[in-house]
Amino acid sequence: MTTTQDTQDFAGYVASLPRVLAGAAALFRDARGRVLLVEPNYREGWALPGGTVESDEGESPRDGARRETAEEIGLDRPLGRLLAVDWVRTPGVPPLVAYLYDGGVLGEDELRAIRLQEEELLSWRLVEREEITAHLPGSLGRRVLAGLDVLADGSGTAELEDGRRVH
Repeated sequence: MTTTQDTQDFAGYVASLPRVLAGAAALFRDARGRVLLVEPNYREGWALPGGTVESDEGESPRDGARRETAEEIGLDRPLGRLLAVDWVRTPGVPPLVAYLYDGGVLGEDELRAIRLQEEELLSWRLVEREEITAHLPGSLGRRVLAGLDVLADGSGTAELEDGRRVH
């Protein structure tokens, strides 16, 4: 049986632990292998469907990627395997653990069914592999390329740091 003091001590201990953010996204492709990107309205550039994992609510990374995908592009479908886990460092903010799941290949009907979340997104597009880093600079672009490599060669989940493979 725990005492009130034990509970307070544990709560204090937990509050003293380092903070890590978690994000999760889905890697969708079309039949030609092009990658689905979305254009956020709250910052410059492109992104994958996905976002913050609501870990305070008990949400898992897989559930977060599925929820964000349903919210952002209107497609609620089971996600495939975990393609990559990336430890991303950005000065001035806690580290981010970014999970990348296989969203699968979208057929023409599914592409036509995409409905953007107007509060967050301006547009979407399909991008060839060769154009990924032009649209997704830095660790995100490298993460997507690593995910595509995992899909192509059938290897295990890629462990990344700042988008660079470490295992």
